[in-house]
Amino acid sequence: MQMGTMTSTEIFKKAHPGDRTLLTEVESKALVQEAGIPVVPTHLARNKSQAARIAQALGLPVVMKVVSPEVVHKSDVGGVKTGLRSLRQVRAAYDDLVASTRKALPSASILGVAVQRMAPPGVEVILGAFRNPEFGHVVMFGLGGVMVEVLQDVSLRLVPLTRRDARQMVREIKGFSLLNGYRQHPPCDILALEEALLNLSLFLEKHPEVKELDLNPVFCYPQGILAVDARVVLEEVNPNT
Repeated sequence: MQMGTMTSTEIFKKAHPGDRTLLTEVESKALVQEAGIPVVPTHLARNKSQAARIAQALGLPVVMKVVSPEVVHKSDVGGVKTGLRSLRQVRAAYDDLVASTRKALPSASILGVAVQRMAPPGVEVILGAFRNPEFGHVVMFGLGGVMVEVLQDVSLRLVPLTRRDARQMVREIKGFSLLNGYRQHPPCDILALEEALLNLSLFLEKHPEVKELDLNPVFCYPQGILAVDARVVLEEVNPNT
């Protein structure tokens, strides 16, 4: 039941034969963990009994999310349940998540439900990347959650990143004061954010097949960071190559 048992090579091989470009959240988090970015442990449950066993092993409360190659934004189809504090709630949530997703997308193939321990709240940031056809990978950083959509306050750099790039990316967003501590809130672990950006850059250099990557939100704490959601999209495979 270890999240990191699948390597990036195994994940890519598993996705490509079926022409699947959108990785599951469990696969995406395994890649992110391999890249050296801390992620909340997440496991795939294929039925409600397995979901309860995983939740008990991880420790309550937990978050559960539907896992389907056709579902990009899980909350849009009722595919997310948070703050589940009992095994009874976990079992019921499994059935609810599957039913809500089938109602919204009847043709979607549902692989199961991802179960993860509910992480303590922190300042939300986003780490992301996309592949530019001309210049290669571009790394993005900004405030996370809905703030990235509302404020559009992000910094961008081309891969490979230098340590100076990572330092500048974190500090040049308008919301840096939220990360640097304000009122009674302690500063976030800025060095951990910089290391995560550098590790992401190194990972993208090794894996040109990654088309898009989003870690949103990443919780930033006074000590350390933790990615609680991950989405990875691969480039389509050209059958003639």
